Amino acid sequence: MASLKLALRTLTKTPFITAVAILSLALGVGANSAIFSLFDRILLQALPVQEPNRLVNLAAPGPKPGTTSCNQAGDCNAVFSYPMFRDLQQAQTGFSGVAAHRAFGANLARAGQTVSGRGLLVSGSYFPLLGVQPALGRLLGPADDKNIGEHFVAVLSYGYWENRLGSDSSVLNDTIVVNGHPMTIVGVAARGFEGTTLGSQPDVFVPITMRTVMSPWFDGFDNRLNYWAYVFARLKPRVTLGHAGSEINTLYHAIINDIEAPLQEGMSEATMGRFRAREITVERGQRGQSSLHREAQTPLLLLLVITAIVLLIACGNVANLLLARGATRHQEMAIRGSLGASRRHLLAQLLTESCLLSLLGGLASLLVARWTLGLIASVMPAEVAGLVSVHLDARMLLFAAAVSLGTGVIFGLYPALHATRQDLVTTLKANSGQPSGARAAARFRTSLVVVQLALSTALLVGAGLFIKSLVNVSRIDLGLQTADIVTFGISPQLNGYEPERSLALFESAEEQLAAIPGVAGVSAAAVPILQGNSWGNSVSVEGFESGPDVDANSRFNEIGPAYFRTLGIPLLAGREFSPADAADGPRVAIINEAFAVKFGLDARRAVGKRMAIGGGVEELDIEIVGVV
Repeated sequence: MASLKLALRTLTKTPFITAVAILSLALGVGANSAIFSLFDRILLQALPVQEPNRLVNLAAPGPKPGTTSCNQAGDCNAVFSYPMFRDLQQAQTGFSGVAAHRAFGANLARAGQTVSGRGLLVSGSYFPLLGVQPALGRLLGPADDKNIGEHFVAVLSYGYWENRLGSDSSVLNDTIVVNGHPMTIVGVAARGFEGTTLGSQPDVFVPITMRTVMSPWFDGFDNRLNYWAYVFARLKPRVTLGHAGSEINTLYHAIINDIEAPLQEGMSEATMGRFRAREITVERGQRGQSSLHREAQTPLLLLLVITAIVLLIACGNVANLLLARGATRHQEMAIRGSLGASRRHLLAQLLTESCLLSLLGGLASLLVARWTLGLIASVMPAEVAGLVSVHLDARMLLFAAAVSLGTGVIFGLYPALHATRQDLVTTLKANSGQPSGARAAARFRTSLVVVQLALSTALLVGAGLFIKSLVNVSRIDLGLQTADIVTFGISPQLNGYEPERSLALFESAEEQLAAIPGVAGVSAAAVPILQGNSWGNSVSVEGFESGPDVDANSRFNEIGPAYFRTLGIPLLAGREFSPADAADGPRVAIINEAFAVKFGLDARRAVGKRMAIGGGVEELDIEIVGVV
């Protein structure tokens, strides 16, 4: 305690040096703590479930002829058909359980209020396999997904129950309307459990067998060529990853070759060979299933390196300041040594001062970390901004404390060694001139300055390249005018609207929006602009010869009249859709130049050509009326 009081008095005697050192450390430690918080949240933290180290993710890369639908839980290599999931679930392998899930858009209505949210379709094995406990009532189990479309039960997420329903325990066994269908609330998930896909926090959990109810256009439960379910499993005790993979692939190969291979049509021998050779990959799944794990790894590692360099520069600044202050304390150290203080005692005192300085910088760094996280959250896309928490959790506080103490020892050690190795007689006799070791200290300070300049130059070059990249990105021609464009989404069918009523709502909304002063144009589309979503299907095009292994797939969108004019997309040939192109009129399509190139059409002369949805279709019932 005496050393601590002395250290505090010493620091207050040089307030300018102390303030600069604390500010330098606050910036360095704060930036590192903020980025570590993101790194930990996205790449390190395991799911809050029982024994997450025994969870594994399953995927099946290779040819997948048919319909494939994937989302933020992973790429299309990771999805399985529903029949295949049930086959794997019933098999006796090295897994104690296999579960499936699929996210869906959810309109949630209760007590006269409807909100747009997220839902998660889960198998009856989902919660038991994870070992999650309910905060209220019960969770979904095997009895809740036995029959397709018959189990109108739901489990609420803790966040939705707390924020939207005020933690009202009377909601148990009450009704919530999900996508227009009344569902009985049977429970609330545990606090902190937000599903198994990072970046996609569900508000409600529904049995996976209810997908046709939640999404009326879906019809793929019996179709082995419809891939949409994400699957994970739990290893049995003492079963290795390799052994479990070998067992599951023995079963998988039998299903692929005996059941699914005969279902494939128009497949070449080479592709059929790859199809039959497909294997299930088994990977560690303690962090759940999310494409963010892969996409965020490189940027976060880069940010960690950058903030570590900033911290090294801060340590160099503080070490120089301590050396400069130490030059004025030679006589003090010599006098204390002459009075009997050992070098070990003097080192401990000086390191106490540097560690106290670092801890004060660490406390100030918490404010910097919070501001940094707030800034990051403000510039991130809305769909992932929820991953950034501005609250200081225990892991981040421990990291900040460890970095602060570590830097205190690093930047304080050499100045302390230098200050306590004086020639006692020389220092006491002649405090003028250069004390012993001054040249070494000068060389060390010069080295620190050189290193700081080198690191600073590297950061400036990196920052300059990054700014240049941002400028280049901002100049990319997106093919449409983004200025003054406002978008929003409505999904009336998810709330029980019949198609005719939905159409009337869309028409009314467009008319009223167009009547607002200042609105230059209104249109609609099924797939939103620049949102990372897409629809695709095989097509048949006049004059284009398809066949085995020929890529005839095309991304597509369903749009309204004046869509291209509203977005400022130039029309190269033909016309846009008009109100006359209704559902009961002739089928028409507008293509872009990329489509024309892929399917061998002359973009300027493509108008009038015919096409059809689906590969190998003989009746080309859609006329191309425009090119963009």
